[in-house]
Amino acid sequence: MNRTEALNLTEKKEMEYIQVTKENIEKEHICCAISNNKDMGVSSKKDWMMKCFDDGLVFLKSTERGKCFIEYIPAENAWVPIIAENYMYIDCFWVSGSFKGHGYSNDLLKQCIEDSKEKGKSGLCILASAKKKPFLSDPKHLTYKGFRVADVSDVGINLMYLPFDENADVPRFTDSAKHPHIDDMGYVLYYTNQCPFNSKYVPIVERTATDNNIPFKAIRIETKEQAQAVPSPCTSYALFYNGEFLTNEQQNDKKFLKLVQSR
Repeated sequence: MNRTEALNLTEKKEMEYIQVTKENIEKEHICCAISNNKDMGVSSKKDWMMKCFDDGLVFLKSTERGKCFIEYIPAENAWVPIIAENYMYIDCFWVSGSFKGHGYSNDLLKQCIEDSKEKGKSGLCILASAKKKPFLSDPKHLTYKGFRVADVSDVGINLMYLPFDENADVPRFTDSAKHPHIDDMGYVLYYTNQCPFNSKYVPIVERTATDNNIPFKAIRIETKEQAQAVPSPCTSYALFYNGEFLTNEQQNDKKFLKLVQSR
């Protein structure tokens, strides 16, 4: 067998998938880059998922450990400020590392589409960046998959959608999410436990701010109702400074200090 044949066999490797549920969540690995199921980030993420299962949350992942999963929920129950009647909202869609290039993202998206159609949904929607950014879906990839831009915020974060019914209303941001602004001065962070890394890094940034006399306030979003009222297109991590939206990119101590110094 030559090298090309070997690569082709690798690309055609079949993957098995499993849906995480209330019944198996304790034993299943669910976190992107955290291998220890007892990590505080894993616990916070699983607690968040348990809150959302009754609202229709689906978490589908590869049976192998790693970054290969899709997470979605009916849009009316999504923890984001959007108006998307009868759509399914994709919370997180991540295939990377050794899992890339095998067609697994196609598998996951296909299963999401089929499941959503079976549930009578009008389409899918998802957050993406206007230009490729960390922690947001790649708009070029989504466009290639048939997604269209539904709405555009002032801060480079767009809402994209894949309609099943061309007569359905196009999803959109709430006005406050489309034009993010708050009245508070200093640094203000809105976040949820949807992202397992927040339980580790938010306290680190809080301590860094305190140690350096930087005005900082972290607001953890506890319910979908609170999330749907946040003045930002994203809620898993939304950092403001003096009322203006700064970034959705998760900060550690060094990144945060560099960000502060750049202001």
